Amino acid sequence: MAQAPNSRGQRNSRGQRGDRDENELIEKLVGINRVAKVVKGGRRFGFAAIVVVGDGKGRVGHGSGKAREVPEAIRKATEAAKRRLVRVPLREGRTLHHDVKGRFGAGKVVVRAAPPGTGVIAGGPMRAVFESLGVQDVVAKSNGTANPHNMIKATFDALENLASPRSIAAKRGKKVSDIVGRRDGAAATTAKE
Repeated sequence: MAQAPNSRGQRNSRGQRGDRDENELIEKLVGINRVAKVVKGGRRFGFAAIVVVGDGKGRVGHGSGKAREVPEAIRKATEAAKRRLVRVPLREGRTLHHDVKGRFGAGKVVVRAAPPGTGVIAGGPMRAVFESLGVQDVVAKSNGTANPHNMIKATFDALENLASPRSIAAKRGKKVSDIVGRRDGAAATTAKE
């Protein structure tokens, strides 16, 4: 049975037709857990997967899925992640605009913008989020828990609290130069006095 190619003449990894956006997504498997359900005859085992998906250009999402087989759990998690993609503003397409904190449950994360050449300094699940997002320079620290679900959700909480100078200027009804240049202008006026 021949399969029809998509708009770019390629098939995605599952052999199904897909549009251009789906082929460009980066999928990172963060973890797989074996879970058990106790039934009358004993234990019934299944698998839970957590996946991070991003386009490498400022969009990222996460999802989890459970199934009796590993590939099915990964597929469900990937579909859930694709439905939950969020856009994150990036500075120069390589780092964040400012330092930010996030928390979820017992998980607390601190994410800091970094100068060029720093790389992604983050552990485990947080590294998967930043690599899928397309961030090249960032320093991140997690406290409180090593649970990948909570670490990813805390990282997303931090990313949702990010704001670009353009969005701040739009909210305040000012120009971007007024927002960004204020620190430099204030320093210059105090230096003259």
